[in-house]
Amino acid sequence: MTISQTAEYALRAVLWLSEHPDAPMGTKEISKSVKIPPGYLAKVLQTLARAGIVSSAPGRSGGFRLVKDPARLSVLEVVNAVDPVQRIHTCPLHLESHSGRLCPMHAHLDKAAADMEKAFAGTTVADLLGEETTSPSLREYVPPSGGSKA
Repeated sequence: MTISQTAEYALRAVLWLSEHPDAPMGTKEISKSVKIPPGYLAKVLQTLARAGIVSSAPGRSGGFRLVKDPARLSVLEVVNAVDPVQRIHTCPLHLESHSGRLCPMHAHLDKAAADMEKAFAGTTVADLLGEETTSPSLREYVPPSGGSKA
């Protein structure tokens, strides 16, 4: 199972805003940093604003700002704000013989979606930002100064 491009873009934007809490950020600046087309990013951010995850202020000194605490904001909340995880509750083929239950294939697919929901619900934005890695979140790696590259 994968998430949609829109959901990934929302996560990128939220992570970036989490790392820059001091001032509202414009879509051009965010777009360049997280490599999302500006028009698409504007739509994603407006959707996140309607969900109460970010705030939007118009004008020259305006922009977007994260309003939820990253330690209390789950990945699932961000994903569901823009493109909810799709669960299978009834037979997608509308087969009468499957009335009230899923066939093994659809039951397994739904279980995978449920597992993904559980993993996303149990992971916060702060968890993603605080994870030890050699690939820092959404920024280019800058080697420690003082050494030379071979």
